[in-house]
Amino acid sequence: MSAQSGNEALSGAVRLREEGRHEEARTLLLDLAARFPQDAEVAYQTAWIHDVLGLEAEAVPYYERALAGDDLSDEDRRGALLGLGSTYRVLGRYEQAVGTLRLGVARYPGDGALRAFLAMALYNTGAHHEATRTLLEVLAATSGDPGVRRYRRAIAHYAGDLDGTV
Repeated sequence: MSAQSGNEALSGAVRLREEGRHEEARTLLLDLAARFPQDAEVAYQTAWIHDVLGLEAEAVPYYERALAGDDLSDEDRRGALLGLGSTYRVLGRYEQAVGTLRLGVARYPGDGALRAFLAMALYNTGAHHEATRTLLEVLAATSGDPGVRRYRRAIAHYAGDLDGTV
């Protein structure tokens, strides 16, 4: 962002979103996106507020703009990949969702949320086996449930060969 007032306005818009004042945040972010079209953080926050408001189709170009450059923090890049992948999925653009979420998982392999959203998108493409395997791997790696923890190794093992028999 090139102006101090822009930084302050962006911080204010984020605060409005966090306070649940979504329409006010959207108005401010749309103005910032018009004034700073190359600012990846502004684009990401603008995409996010559109998602919050259920305006997924309007969020897509902002997510794409945010991810086009190298200016996002690592945390925001992860969030933008998850947000765009999830948004593509909700819009029925399943192949794009899988592609975007695979990029996210490749960059952030330990992120269970990215992997869970990838599993949902895989399910939507008919890749049920891979979707189930992915979910079981996430479950085995992250669950705090005592029963799952007890059988973690078995779940992880069988996730790799769901059709295997003895």
